[in-house]
Amino acid sequence: MSAAREPFSRRLARGRRLARLALGWEALWPRLWPVLGVAGLFVALALSGLFLHLPGWLHALLLLGFALALGAAIWRAARGFALPRNAEADRRLERESGLSHRPLSTLTDRPATQDDPMAVALWQVHQARAAAALERLRVGTPRPGLAARDRRALRMGLVVALVAALGIAGGEAPERLRRALQPALGGVGTPIPGLRLEAWISPPAYTGAAPLFLPLSGGALNVPAGSRLQVSLSGGQGGVPELQLGEATTPFRALDATSFTVEAPLETAARIVVRRDGRELAQWTLSTQADAPPTIAFAEPPAAASRGLAIRLPWRAEDDWGVTAAQAEIHLSVRPDAPPLVLDLPISGQARQPRGVAQPDLSAHPWAGLPVRIRLLARDAAGQEGRSEEVELELPERNFTHPVARQLAALRKSLSLDPLARGGVQRGLDELSLSPDAFDNDITTFLALRSARYRLTHDQQPEAVPSAQELMWQIAIALEEGRTDRTARALAEARQALREAMAEAERNPQDAERRAELERRVQELREAIARHLQALAEQLQRENGETPTPDAEARMIDPQELDRRTQEMRDAAREGRTQDMQQQLAELEQMLEDLQNGQMARQEGGQNRQQQQRQQRGQQQMGAIQDMVRREGEMLDRSHQRDQAETAEQQQQSRRAPRRQPPQEGQSAEQRAQEAQGDARQQRALRRALGELMQQFGDLTGEVPEALGRADQAMRQAQEALGQGGDATPHQQQAIRELQEGAQQMAQTMQRQFGQGQQGQEEGEGQGEARQGQGRDPNGPGRDQARGQREGRDPLGRPTRNEPNANDQGSDTVVPGEAEALRTRQLQEELRRRGAERERPPSELDYIERLLKTF
Repeated sequence: MSAAREPFSRRLARGRRLARLALGWEALWPRLWPVLGVAGLFVALALSGLFLHLPGWLHALLLLGFALALGAAIWRAARGFALPRNAEADRRLERESGLSHRPLSTLTDRPATQDDPMAVALWQVHQARAAAALERLRVGTPRPGLAARDRRALRMGLVVALVAALGIAGGEAPERLRRALQPALGGVGTPIPGLRLEAWISPPAYTGAAPLFLPLSGGALNVPAGSRLQVSLSGGQGGVPELQLGEATTPFRALDATSFTVEAPLETAARIVVRRDGRELAQWTLSTQADAPPTIAFAEPPAAASRGLAIRLPWRAEDDWGVTAAQAEIHLSVRPDAPPLVLDLPISGQARQPRGVAQPDLSAHPWAGLPVRIRLLARDAAGQEGRSEEVELELPERNFTHPVARQLAALRKSLSLDPLARGGVQRGLDELSLSPDAFDNDITTFLALRSARYRLTHDQQPEAVPSAQELMWQIAIALEEGRTDRTARALAEARQALREAMAEAERNPQDAERRAELERRVQELREAIARHLQALAEQLQRENGETPTPDAEARMIDPQELDRRTQEMRDAAREGRTQDMQQQLAELEQMLEDLQNGQMARQEGGQNRQQQQRQQRGQQQMGAIQDMVRREGEMLDRSHQRDQAETAEQQQQSRRAPRRQPPQEGQSAEQRAQEAQGDARQQRALRRALGELMQQFGDLTGEVPEALGRADQAMRQAQEALGQGGDATPHQQQAIRELQEGAQQMAQTMQRQFGQGQQGQEEGEGQGEARQGQGRDPNGPGRDQARGQREGRDPLGRPTRNEPNANDQGSDTVVPGEAEALRTRQLQEELRRRGAERERPPSELDYIERLLKTF
């Protein structure tokens, strides 16, 4: 029996141990939960970093409060707690196993007497049954009943807070727990006696900003990305301090026994803490600001400059720390792959919002006259680049009057469009070199043309094309400007070179090599003057038709005088007398200046003659406009007569229908149609003459009055109406008005370009009136009025708008001339005469009345 009960006894002992543990947990967990709640709340606050931002006294006070709360919770949990006994374990086993009548007590009980065998046998049977019932003993799961006490499930909120705080702390969790248990009673930033802490941030060099010193009291700061933090600590007692930048910790570098320093880059936002022996000395929260790239744009659309051949590029840029460089990048539209032309835009200093207007003259560039795309670029000190939108523009080009120069410019432009198309340019250069008469048989020009052709033929490198283009440009400029301008430019260069050599010799008076260089420069100046004098003599011969004479050069500067002065300059250079050389050079330059002034006076005289010829041509063209007005008026009269005849015929037909009256004599419908067709042909011829005159006036002044263009349109409409048998009267009237306005615009253009006063306009108008047989009274009041306008003043003595020296250039008051006044009176008289004929159609009478109201 004892052997059989041995396994049961071990099973029963194990069950009792488990039952006691379950009972102990059910009794302990409700008591332990407040303790764990206080500790969990403290850990959650520590991991979240709350204690890092509290002053030392508050940190210590809060830590004391948690300690008292934790002690109170532990005291309450320990009060009245006792470990479960075996009897309580047996009752749990019986209850969980569903046993009744306490079978475990039966196993341990003893019969009251051992004398009765029957009673003992019965007791043994009872124990055997109890033991058989204990084969299914169960302990059951612990049920502490915490849910009934924590109805709001605050325990789950605490668990979530712990998980979140742990995620926030990350690798800093141990350090934060340690610092939460060690309050800095001195406070963050409170100086320790004998301890000196300095911290500053050096912004990147591209910002140009001064270093920023950090306050020991801490705080939040915003610094440029790429800044460097430097902290130095000296004095005090303790170990090596540490710098915590984000999650990384860096020990200070020892300078001596009590001085330390550390440097660290600041690329991203981070929290900075300085510690020593676990004590927080200072802390800051820094955020970084990335450097934004600069922006640049056109302030106004780029366009050609109002004067000259430059282009106008208004621009504006902006950067957070300043723009260091700005450029204009120009691409050829037809060749986007060609290397761009880069122009530097001037910027003073490192301005944050620079702006300006660049006006480069690119008329000498091979792309002149071609459409290009312009884009602006801006760079800051960090190397970042900003770009603007592309804008298309056609580069201005120089207009050449010399035929060979004009052809060279065209060949040069064709190479810009297609550098591989050398064959056409080679043939063009051949044709030019085979016609030496076109460039006055100049051997220099011929050799330059052949040199450009040779480069394009035998040099297949890409660099040969720009070289040939530059040579062709130099040839064109030389032909356009003439030999005189070339020699004048060479003379100026020789004078400048001599001044520089004199300055070098004055700084090194004992240098023999410098004196030799000075003598050579004097000889070059002598040769340059001689070439320039020869060119001037040849120009005089061409302009005045003089026969070349040996003393043509001597009439300007005596060669002997020139030789004497240059020899004296060479002697002074050989002897080192720079002051004498400067005096001789000043006198020589005065002679050259007098010569240049005389040359300019002769050129101005020639220009005045050309200007007078152009004025005469302009007056003739204005007279032709007045003649067109007269002829257009005659056609308008015939159109009115045809309309009157047609209206009268219609009225006669309406009266003749009931009365059978005979028709009156007059033009028939067929005759009127033939006359209208003749007027249509005349209108076409008149319009063609107007087109030729517009072209001639454009060639003369470079401007075509807009009113003449509108007159051409009105003439075309009148021609179509006459050809189709319609009413051409409104179009003819409009043509007359536009022609008169065009004549006034022509007079203003000529006055602005040639300085021609109102006299030219009146003479042109007077010629037109003379063609109509309407003379002018020489002794009438119009004579004084015309004289006043010729003097640039109106009849009241005020400067007119067309007067060159008038102050009120923006005035819109224009006093009509005598011819206009006469023409106005004639029109009034004719309108009044026609308006008195009341048999005219009502529509025509209404039109005449409206015209009279305008006067």
